[in-house]
Amino acid sequence: MPAEEKLKHLEFIQSVISRMSANSFFLKGWGVTLVAALFVLATKDTSRKYVVVAFLPALTFWIVDAYFLSQERLFRALYNKVRAQRNEDINFSMDVTEFHGEENGWLRSLFTPTLLLFYLPMLIIMVVVTYFTR
Repeated sequence: MPAEEKLKHLEFIQSVISRMSANSFFLKGWGVTLVAALFVLATKDTSRKYVVVAFLPALTFWIVDAYFLSQERLFRALYNKVRAQRNEDINFSMDVTEFHGEENGWLRSLFTPTLLLFYLPMLIIMVVVTYFTR
């Protein structure tokens, strides 16, 4: 019976990790769609003040995506803790506060290679197109 409890607890944690990952995926899709639409509308009039509107969602999505990644990391740390626990110590806690720290913070997640390789090229392309559409 205790082994089943440990497995169930790990399944709960894994479902949260999967949800965070799915949120990040959908956020990237919505981000590209919204930024592209706003950028096209802004460059249609070739007014530089409207182009700034397209940058705001890109930066916002980047920050929110980093938050989801940091949450995913916290729950992975919880998963590893529960995985290593004895079966008798399982309490079904989903509290991740003990794992908060610099290595799992959202600011560190903001500059991970996966997010940088997605959002930085998007922002660079926007700057280049903005420069050439004066």
